[in-house]
Amino acid sequence: MAKIIYTHTDEAPLLATYSFLPIIAAYAKTAGVDVETRDISLAGRVIAQFPDRLTEEQRLDDALAELGELATLPEANIIKLPNISASIPQLKATIAELLSQGYDLPAYPENPQTDEERETRARYDKVKGSAVNPVLREGNSDRRAPASVKNYARSHPHSMGTWSRDSKTSVATMGHDDFRSNEQSVVLDSDDTLSIVHVGVGGEETVLKEGLAVLAGEVVDATFMSAAALDAFLEEQVARAKADGVLFSAHLKATMMKVSDPIIFGHVVRAYFADVFAKYGEDLAAAGLSANDGLGGILGGLDALDNGAEIKAAFEAALSSGPALAMVDSDKGITNLHVPSDVIIDASMPAMIRTSGQMWNAEGEQQDTLAVIPDSSYAGIYQATIDDCRTNGALDPSTMGSVPNVGLMAKAAEEYGSHDKTFEIPAAGTVEVRNAAGDVLMSHTVEPGDIWRACQTKDEPIRDWVKLAVTRARASGTPAVFWLDASRAHDANLIAKVTDYLGEHDTEGLTIEIMAPAEATTYSLERIRRGEDTISVTGNVLRDYNTDLFPILELGTSAKMLSIVPLMNGGGLFETGAGGSAPKHVQQLVKENYLRWDSLGEFFALAASLEHLASYDDNVRAKLLGDALDRATETFLNEDRSPGRKLGTIDNRGSHFYLALYWAEELARQTEDADLAAAFAALAGTLRDNEQKIVDELLAVQGQPADIGGYFRPDPEKAAAVMRPSATFNEALATVS
Repeated sequence: MAKIIYTHTDEAPLLATYSFLPIIAAYAKTAGVDVETRDISLAGRVIAQFPDRLTEEQRLDDALAELGELATLPEANIIKLPNISASIPQLKATIAELLSQGYDLPAYPENPQTDEERETRARYDKVKGSAVNPVLREGNSDRRAPASVKNYARSHPHSMGTWSRDSKTSVATMGHDDFRSNEQSVVLDSDDTLSIVHVGVGGEETVLKEGLAVLAGEVVDATFMSAAALDAFLEEQVARAKADGVLFSAHLKATMMKVSDPIIFGHVVRAYFADVFAKYGEDLAAAGLSANDGLGGILGGLDALDNGAEIKAAFEAALSSGPALAMVDSDKGITNLHVPSDVIIDASMPAMIRTSGQMWNAEGEQQDTLAVIPDSSYAGIYQATIDDCRTNGALDPSTMGSVPNVGLMAKAAEEYGSHDKTFEIPAAGTVEVRNAAGDVLMSHTVEPGDIWRACQTKDEPIRDWVKLAVTRARASGTPAVFWLDASRAHDANLIAKVTDYLGEHDTEGLTIEIMAPAEATTYSLERIRRGEDTISVTGNVLRDYNTDLFPILELGTSAKMLSIVPLMNGGGLFETGAGGSAPKHVQQLVKENYLRWDSLGEFFALAASLEHLASYDDNVRAKLLGDALDRATETFLNEDRSPGRKLGTIDNRGSHFYLALYWAEELARQTEDADLAAAFAALAGTLRDNEQKIVDELLAVQGQPADIGGYFRPDPEKAAAVMRPSATFNEALATVS
């Protein structure tokens, strides 16, 4: 039987699944398609790591490993919803919740001392950060705005802030002694096994990583960020923000860059509160309170210290005397430095640029901002966008073009695959990358505290990436630009490969160029202001950045993008958009039984999944279902059935009802399969006749607290009851056959 795997993930996307999945299952079975689920939530991944400590009923299979194997098979058809890329605070919170639910899990060892603690830490490290995406992404990314979404955005433009030519907002970046400037890169001539070795000043050697298998043609990079240079840079930016009267904000990605960026975040916290750490740093360290976990974690642990009140007063004094901090939540006093995973660069920077280049201050007002992005690898794309908006004003969603993306990400390409090869250097010396013969391929002189990392990019994904770029450029008739900088070591090697592999394709009549990221940004912005489209062909990090930056400016959100990953062995992975707003939506649901999560990304992914299944399995009904879903989604947008913004309007559950109604009506109208049309004509009639009753049942539950039995691991029965409150709708779905 044909099969679609629908992932159970986290937060708002998981809750929405309890409402939407029954609809999918009911409709798909009419085409002989079975819809199965796999739990790759953060809690599920934690549970799967400790079967030896849990009861038979509590144990879970390692669904992520299973899906990783499936992604290499031609029959793979996986719909992947946003999941938590766990920071350490999120991981600790998950462990605490699971303990409260009766799961016998060990505490997270901050500084493992014994073999048992090191083994426990290793298990937990498997689920930290972006543990999911590198496993599933056995292909490169094709991400674009569907025509229906683009048309809707032009007809119903979202609000954009007004830019001033006098705006003081800017980006601060190191430009030297950082990852970009220290990067070295090699291309392997043949299969090999590498090791990473730290050589102390006295010649003593410590193996940091061994047995690193690489393939012929693979690009391997090594680089480091100087801790001393980082601290000097941050000290300058704190003073600059204070002198210029702008907000101080840091923009990192502690979730994806789960080793390096929490460390950098800790440096930022210490730089802002330099006097506090100079006086109380030893007390905080002795209590296990780390700047890497953010100000919130430190403040939350001060009550246990004898001088905790004194230290808290010192932090408050520093906040009063230092530059104003950008706020995550002004009402709750949560600053940009409270939690490392609260401010994720690819979401925070576009949001700032959309709202006049400003962020919120402690008084709940918008203010010009100094955006601190320490590493200069990609900071220039944001400065280029700010410069464009300051000169030309805000972009106009009703007329602007689009910047779809073809992203290199297969097989953990580039920086996002660096977790197991990133180290905070303990002592002065040299870090060397050696091949199996002992030859030194790359080498850096390092000091204590420096952050060193290596990355890999395999040749097969690069070749596939070039092929996908040419395919998309040909299919859309749109210019394609490879965002690669010839002055950067890694990019120089990629440029050579791209130039070579473009020769394998017919590019006659196509416009395909190579530009450095800042230049490509300016070029793309000039074109979209004229209403023209430009495909950005980027590496993994820029894929992440661009598929938020341009959609947030163009559509108001990145959640409405069509995201397809054509897997290299023939299968399909269909992603449903970004999950950055998911935590706030869950909080609102629990408080007042209202879920604002927009499942539009799920609708697009499902239609693409059905289309792929129809092609792979020659399933005519699957194609009819997918085509009808596309038409229903356009009606859904035109009728404005996305979740409203306040109580008394339809929320996520209501939007699912209307999608089901329009989908049934489209299936009833199609003329290629009379039996299918008859089956859905009956359902469409029932739903249309009971429309008001169903809406009333959905609205009736709003306004009261909702009990879902847990944040990271909701109780399935409670969550289903909350997310399926219309008996009339549920009964109608049960009649589909």
